[in-house]
Amino acid sequence: MEITIRTGDVLGEPAELAVLLSLEDAALPAALAALVTPSDFRGRAKQTRLLFAAGAGPKRLLLIGLGKPEKLTADHLRQAAATATRQAQELQIAAFTLGINGDLPLNANVTGQALAEGLELGAYRYQRFRTNLTDEQTFTVERATLYGADATALQASVAVGQTIARGVAFARDLVNTPPNVLTPAALADEAIALGKRLGLNVTVLDKAQLIEGGFGGIIAVGQASANEPRFIVMEYGQPSEATPTICLVGKGLTFDSGGLSIKPSDSMATMKTDMSGAAAVFGAMQVVAELKLPLHVVGLAPAVENAISGNAYRPDDVITTLSGKTVEVLNTDAEGRIVLSDALHYARRYNPAAIVELSTLTGAIIIALGPHAIGMMGTDQALAERISRAGEASGERVWQLPLWDEYREMIKSEIADVKNIGGRPAGSITAAAFLATFTGDVPFVHLDIAGTAFAEKPAKPYDAPGATGVGVRLLSAFLREYGG
Repeated sequence: MEITIRTGDVLGEPAELAVLLSLEDAALPAALAALVTPSDFRGRAKQTRLLFAAGAGPKRLLLIGLGKPEKLTADHLRQAAATATRQAQELQIAAFTLGINGDLPLNANVTGQALAEGLELGAYRYQRFRTNLTDEQTFTVERATLYGADATALQASVAVGQTIARGVAFARDLVNTPPNVLTPAALADEAIALGKRLGLNVTVLDKAQLIEGGFGGIIAVGQASANEPRFIVMEYGQPSEATPTICLVGKGLTFDSGGLSIKPSDSMATMKTDMSGAAAVFGAMQVVAELKLPLHVVGLAPAVENAISGNAYRPDDVITTLSGKTVEVLNTDAEGRIVLSDALHYARRYNPAAIVELSTLTGAIIIALGPHAIGMMGTDQALAERISRAGEASGERVWQLPLWDEYREMIKSEIADVKNIGGRPAGSITAAAFLATFTGDVPFVHLDIAGTAFAEKPAKPYDAPGATGVGVRLLSAFLREYGG
């Protein structure tokens, strides 16, 4: 979408559709007195009203409420902008204008970025495998014009918002791709293409190289599948004393049957989304490169398919991971933490200032937090607080759970160093405790996105049915602050 900035009165310019975002109980412009009364529209959060007008101004006017100014966040703007795009799509209007009624308590940088993210993400649809689409289904909103007083700041922040939205859309596309198309090798090809497009240094290890290198966790989980595993390394920038290294690690299970501890069929139906952590890392790497952040960022993604065959790894197996630590397998459906053990240990060779890992790891986090928050556990409180601030800024909020030594005791094994499940109690936390075993003394945060990565019925207008692309906005906010 092309987004331009203008100064002036959005209601005084001709347009097929003008959108006015209004704070609650803010006095509406006098030009609207004959069209709407305060009893018709007060500007309550998410309240909308579509009006038709005659004259030289806009032909249609969409009023969208932002709610009370003291409660306004960037996410309210993001949702309102997405609502505007969706309404334009429904009306099949290729270009619309947008203005704001009332004095926002947010600065122009926050405002422009949030509006741009909402405008772009509100237009997202995944239609790659649909045929015989109607003109209405394929209609695209091409342009939006934002009216604001600080045009320079808005223009710069809109560009940032569009860049981040592209990263989110990239992640969504990867997650929405069916698993017969997006195999581990195909995900690796996506990384290679990303590297060529943006100048990232990309390395892909195949099965033979993984065996030779001692990646025991990845090999064990992937050994039953005809689609052989890959380990993907994407590197942006160069390390230096003035340039901190951040490692981003994402779980890349391109499909998860559960292995011999097979999932029920209902639970297996969305398991193409088990690589949402890797997709978030891909999207974030794209954002980092396009924004040219002053950081050294390494993205790691173990890409594996957890299948069933006579060669499948079993409950009671003991696996020797890349670190040399041994894992007793009690459930083959707790495979993500096993492949991540290799990736997390590999990350340590970069001597990073921080490791941030994302994974659709546990059903327990869905029970605990539902679809509204990411579960966060970590070994470094300063890093956790950085992530928490980024969650509030990006609208991808996190909720911290403890990672005390008592939880580490729960994953100790009698016959190996650790076991891959600690039982039903505190399932999300013991999974994080398992992961922390492989990060040493490097500051580490684990983000369990199992409840937030996929939505059959999205709760927010900037989401679409299917993948949410969760984690890209969060990581972008975190890295921008870290590099700022």
